[in-house]
Amino acid sequence: MPFKRHPANPILVPDPLNSWEALNVFNPAVVHHEGLFHMLYRAQGLDYVSSIGYAVSEDGVHFNRMRDPVFTPEGPHEARGVEDPRITYLPDEDRFIMAYTAYSDLGVTPMFAESNNLITWRRLGALVYGEENKDHVLFPKKINGRYFSFHRRPPSICFAFSSDLITWELQGSILKPRPESWDSVRVGAGGVPIQTGEGWLVIYHAYDHEHIYRLGACLLDLNEPWRVINRAATFFMEPAEIWEQKGDVPNVVFSCANPVLNGTVCLYYAGADRMIGLATASLQDVLDYVNNK
Repeated sequence: MPFKRHPANPILVPDPLNSWEALNVFNPAVVHHEGLFHMLYRAQGLDYVSSIGYAVSEDGVHFNRMRDPVFTPEGPHEARGVEDPRITYLPDEDRFIMAYTAYSDLGVTPMFAESNNLITWRRLGALVYGEENKDHVLFPKKINGRYFSFHRRPPSICFAFSSDLITWELQGSILKPRPESWDSVRVGAGGVPIQTGEGWLVIYHAYDHEHIYRLGACLLDLNEPWRVINRAATFFMEPAEIWEQKGDVPNVVFSCANPVLNGTVCLYYAGADRMIGLATASLQDVLDYVNNK
């Protein structure tokens, strides 16, 4: 398997002195920008309402976090939390787009927000209202002149186009569950897709009938990313450490971030919805794994 867990894991744990992050810290977005690793992570206190905190690091392992969250629930769609951020930097526009999930009694809604500094955010609206939909992530470049995003209509990874990040045209599925496999029940996108010379490298999560969350990868066509070139037959990570098996939700490894630095994929992931870890791999090794080399 291409990825190796970092010996310092878990690298971020709940802080009992901060009520909003006293119970769980998990499912972080991480971007490497201007020499620093910027992490925006989902956090919960004893009320289980999710907020998003900010932490920063020089080495990607040891993070200093802000005392207060930088993004908190607002409005009826977010009454029970803002969850699972995924952050895309658009260099041509010099702005960051955060895809996050709004949770309330109204349901689960895929939302977007924008920022120029990763601290202050402006809401843009939803990819779609009125249906169970999440695990959306914006591609780092336009496809055929339009913004391109994953989203999930259960049980598959689907895609959508937009000209302005406000109004979206929802399309069909890209990746579906495979019967009698580790990804047999549901699949969902991970972090921002990685552009390579061989195609878009996509890390995704999935679970089976035992409800074990694992991580795998596939390769999509560069110009038509709704077309799958290769899909690895097996997962590359499953819950193995105690903190990945025991927590708020047992037997879960779940990633929303996979930045690449100097040819190394830095996979930030949550274990059992409680703590955050890091695993790394050579980008070429991950491509070889997807292509079954």
